[in-house]
Amino acid sequence: MSWDKDIDEIKQRRTLAKQQGGEEAVKLHHDKGRLTIRERVDTLLDKNSFDEVGEGAGVPEYDDEGKLKDFQPANFVLGFGQIDGRKVIVGGEDFTVRGGSPNPAGLRKSVYTEKLALQYKVPLIRLHEGGGGSVGGTNKEKNRRPLGEPVFSQSRFVPLAQTLSAVPVASAALGPVAGLPAARLVASHFTVMTQNAAVLIAGPQVVKRALGHDMTKEELGGPQVHLSSGAIDNLAEDEADAMAQIRRFLSFLPDNAWHYPEKLPCTDKADRCEDSLADIVPTNRRQPFQMRKIIEAVVDRDGDGSSFFEMSRKYGPSLITGLARLDGESVGIIGNDCMYYAGAMTAAAAQKLRRFADFCNSFNLPIVSFVDEPGFMIGPDSEQAGTIRHGTAAISAVLQSRVPWASVQVLKAFGVAAQAHFGPDGYVLSWPSAASGALPVEGGVAVAFAREIAAAEDPAARQKELEDMLAASQSPFPRAEGLSVHEIIDPRETRPKLISWLRLAVAAMQTQPPVPYMTGMRP
Repeated sequence: MSWDKDIDEIKQRRTLAKQQGGEEAVKLHHDKGRLTIRERVDTLLDKNSFDEVGEGAGVPEYDDEGKLKDFQPANFVLGFGQIDGRKVIVGGEDFTVRGGSPNPAGLRKSVYTEKLALQYKVPLIRLHEGGGGSVGGTNKEKNRRPLGEPVFSQSRFVPLAQTLSAVPVASAALGPVAGLPAARLVASHFTVMTQNAAVLIAGPQVVKRALGHDMTKEELGGPQVHLSSGAIDNLAEDEADAMAQIRRFLSFLPDNAWHYPEKLPCTDKADRCEDSLADIVPTNRRQPFQMRKIIEAVVDRDGDGSSFFEMSRKYGPSLITGLARLDGESVGIIGNDCMYYAGAMTAAAAQKLRRFADFCNSFNLPIVSFVDEPGFMIGPDSEQAGTIRHGTAAISAVLQSRVPWASVQVLKAFGVAAQAHFGPDGYVLSWPSAASGALPVEGGVAVAFAREIAAAEDPAARQKELEDMLAASQSPFPRAEGLSVHEIIDPRETRPKLISWLRLAVAAMQTQPPVPYMTGMRP
């Protein structure tokens, strides 16, 4: 007696599982301009590296003779794979089966994805397109009462939370994503969505019924909503671009919190000095400049461009955050964008900074800060947003850092908010354009000398005279003379100076094995 019959059924189940929701459902999905989950996995991973887990999970259907005639697979595909030769785990909803709303086996597999990432300490990637649970629940049998999970079982949200301090997590929204998949999406270190995706707590029909708002999915949770809300970091041109961004994001990171990022070969010269940096900051401090050009000139060149990979550009836009390489080493980058609120720290920018600092600390990434901070954003909207609390929480996150920090003061560093750009025991360089103090001269003079200015024959001339006089007191030279900074430098020296520091900092950091980063309470 042999097992041929059973082996044939295994093969048949695998064939049926790969048909997903059936030919018609797959065609309908393609007609919307979207890939199926299996096509997405193939696009993301190295060729032929996908090792599926739980392919046989689902519901079989037999004929009257007991022969298998159909098989409805779990509508969540899960497995291990490789990206540039590195092991990862990837999972995502199959929208062609029940619109991605979890069936029982699909729900179990989605939870198991996170547990496997924790068990094997490999990066986790989620490719989302699906809804949450339905009113009827995942079990459609009506002849018995739903029992739910036993009271002593572990919450399915425990591994969801644990992954954030253990392994890099990257997620993509590739269509409508609602309910539990939406919660999983944002429980990530990096999120990206395509142009035709939408991220929703609840869909339009539920919102209309509950609140009376008649809106489309795009109006509720399309890219323009969530790029500015901060729920999504980056926008992708299409699904291929989303996968490319995930691959690039992971290239900067170690496999888990117990390792350091890998140093990559670097062909860019460590002593490269960019002449453009000498006059990139205008001598007229009221004129704006492009901080991104400074960042891109300093970090490693990557082909025709720079290695800088920006994240969350549309959220809290007065603060720039991203990843880059210096001398082949991965670093976190922050900087002020004076094109928005003169670079002032808003409530959103503060929350963005806090989250980014925690992320860098979780995966042992040194941080380089390019400083042009005029202070906290002021005014009634800023007060209403609780900016002072969020800003102080950001400062606390920075000062709880355990990774090396370097700060390059490019221009302004004023008020309490400036503290958010200087980590503990940080390396501090100052450009000759730097200015520091309790308040910017322009605003401070108008307040402190209001009567004197008003009484002058030429108030505008007197205000400028006072501003010029006080600006001299904010010069970086006295700070350098008193060793309040490590050095005042020619801006062209920024790259070699940072690399010299980074080599020492990384060597010192790697003398101790890392452990997961935990924080205390913040304001």
